[in-house]
Amino acid sequence: MVINQDMPPPHLFTSLTRYHTTLTPRQIGIFAYLNYLSTKRRAEIIELLIRGLERLEYRGYDSAGIGVDGVTANVTLVKQTGKVKCLRDKIEAQQDKLDFDTELDIHVGIAHTRWATHGVPSDINSHPQRSDESNEFVVVHNGIITNYKDIKQFLIQKGYKFESDTDTEVIAKLVLHLHRLHPTYSFRELVEQVIQQMEGAFALAFKSKHFPGEIVATRRGSPLLVGIKTKEKLASDHIPVLYSKDSPEKVDLQDPRTHVYELPHGLSRTESTAEFLPLGDDKSVEYFFASDASAIIEHTNRVLYLLDDDVASVDSEGILKIHRLKRCLEDSHAREITTLKMEIQQIMKGNYSSFMQKEIFEQPESVVNTMRGRINFDSETVVLGGIKEHLSEIRRCRRLLLIACGTSYHSTIATRQLLEELTELPVMVDLASDFLDRNTPIFRDDVCFFVSQSGETADTLLALRYCKQRGALIVGITNTVGSSICRESHCGVHINAGPEIGVASTKAYTSQMISLVMFALMISEDRISAQPRRSEIIQGLRHLPDQIKEVLKLDKKIQEISKVVFEKKSLLVLGRGYNYATCLEGALKIKEITYMHSEGILAGELKHGPLALVDEGMPIIMVCTRDNVFVKCMNALQQVTAREGRPILICSKGDEEIKKFATNCLEVPKTVDCLQGLLTVIPLQLLSYHVAVLRGCNVDCPRNLAKSVTVE
Repeated sequence: MVINQDMPPPHLFTSLTRYHTTLTPRQIGIFAYLNYLSTKRRAEIIELLIRGLERLEYRGYDSAGIGVDGVTANVTLVKQTGKVKCLRDKIEAQQDKLDFDTELDIHVGIAHTRWATHGVPSDINSHPQRSDESNEFVVVHNGIITNYKDIKQFLIQKGYKFESDTDTEVIAKLVLHLHRLHPTYSFRELVEQVIQQMEGAFALAFKSKHFPGEIVATRRGSPLLVGIKTKEKLASDHIPVLYSKDSPEKVDLQDPRTHVYELPHGLSRTESTAEFLPLGDDKSVEYFFASDASAIIEHTNRVLYLLDDDVASVDSEGILKIHRLKRCLEDSHAREITTLKMEIQQIMKGNYSSFMQKEIFEQPESVVNTMRGRINFDSETVVLGGIKEHLSEIRRCRRLLLIACGTSYHSTIATRQLLEELTELPVMVDLASDFLDRNTPIFRDDVCFFVSQSGETADTLLALRYCKQRGALIVGITNTVGSSICRESHCGVHINAGPEIGVASTKAYTSQMISLVMFALMISEDRISAQPRRSEIIQGLRHLPDQIKEVLKLDKKIQEISKVVFEKKSLLVLGRGYNYATCLEGALKIKEITYMHSEGILAGELKHGPLALVDEGMPIIMVCTRDNVFVKCMNALQQVTAREGRPILICSKGDEEIKKFATNCLEVPKTVDCLQGLLTVIPLQLLSYHVAVLRGCNVDCPRNLAKSVTVE
């Protein structure tokens, strides 16, 4: 069985432009608003756009911007680096220029919060991006256009000049170029032509002075939904999907003989007479386009979700239509308007009290997303598209080096033993800062892995550059498309865990582990002697999501245990083998968000100092599952209990022998030894969360810490 998905897995990094595969876009925010026969002051429209961006800020940002109708017929852009508040301040300083009091019956405004993927954060690189100095076409974009350099070169040859470093600017200029070639095309038809030329993942919303009162939006691999607000009841809860008459094929821009790019001369198309309007005499309607429901819910709870390659347009008569270029057998004939039954905070955090708690409970889904499209459980094959072209080079290497910081470092410790076993190569694991301090010798036949959730960790990035200068092959493993580590790596793997907002990493840790396990499985595919072991691990991964769900059911029991622990000043976490990394990561989580001293200790080192700390008042957690070091862990456990220690045990489900040594026991499902840490770490994540809540700590934003450590 292959885990299906709507789009190919996000294998490749933006620096590898020769690989035109679809990427999962950075989660940034689009918001657009169209009022038709619903009179609003320009100040109201701008405030609505700004509020929409503020609802999307939690997804991450480094700049923001809006595009609205100016005092003349032109489109006015206001863009600003920094928080949305900085943009608000800049707009307020331009009140006279924008004429806040003008009333507008029909108007389109687009807005965007950006997290840089192409081009540094700056006003000029912020969205909306424009086609030219007169802002004939403007666009906001989430995602990555992988073939943007090809399109950009084509446009430069046609005389277009670029002012930003973004991939988005090529979209705005391409739609202008098409408009000049085909001035009779409708706004929607122009956008259909544009998206046929683009490769990658995107959500787009367009505005143009040539089509006042109209908006066109589309998506491929990036979320986009439309909110609808009317005073009258809607004529239908379904909007029919309309198709171009002859189902045109995607046109190849590149002429293989001359490598000159040429655009298509025409597109077979058909207009539809289907109308989407309110019933009754009042035809006023407001449309809200957003990448997240949190920006829409305060205005309306009536939304429809666009699917990949849907082109949604609102014409000059306020009619919403949805077109597709091609008809597929499985296509639905309509898009249903659904009713959101959630509040703003619920959409952002669900029914959880913090992002960290939400992200812990998202792990059954995030591990599936990490494996999606990469593991075939029936044929027991693993393909990581981002590194497959480099497999032969990796197999010939002298050694593997895994370099990271914090939680990412613990994921490398967790998988080191398996990598050594399946690759039969020496595997070094290093903290990036220590690696740099030692001026570690690096050779051209080394392969260096750099693991970072954000892709911007300063020490890890410096270590990457150090190794790259010495000729090593660089493999990046991150959760952030377009990050510095992505761009500067030769190849890599996107862990695809989804946005992680809480400072304390949870789901990214388990996804990093799985990514490294998948690499070990892929690199050992040609080793006949390793096949039984590979098969065991792959089938273990198959059952992992359900086992994580089972572990999460321990939440209430862990909450009770936290009431005993939270008043203590210190805590020890003991384990060995594959679970040693669990101890380090669990102790780090407790330090990070509870401000309680905690230490992860290798159980084999207990007699070399840490045993002096053990008494009846010291809370101790032992991770002791049924694996090849179980007997040694039992020995350490007996040493603890002999000194009046009262350990809390994380053990294999159904292990009756070990329970008599524990005051509390948390049983987790048994799996393959190298995957056991994916299950044993979750009780420690939950414990740290509940202890932090009882101690009154800010779970999502612990003091003195940041999500992305971009300074040494």
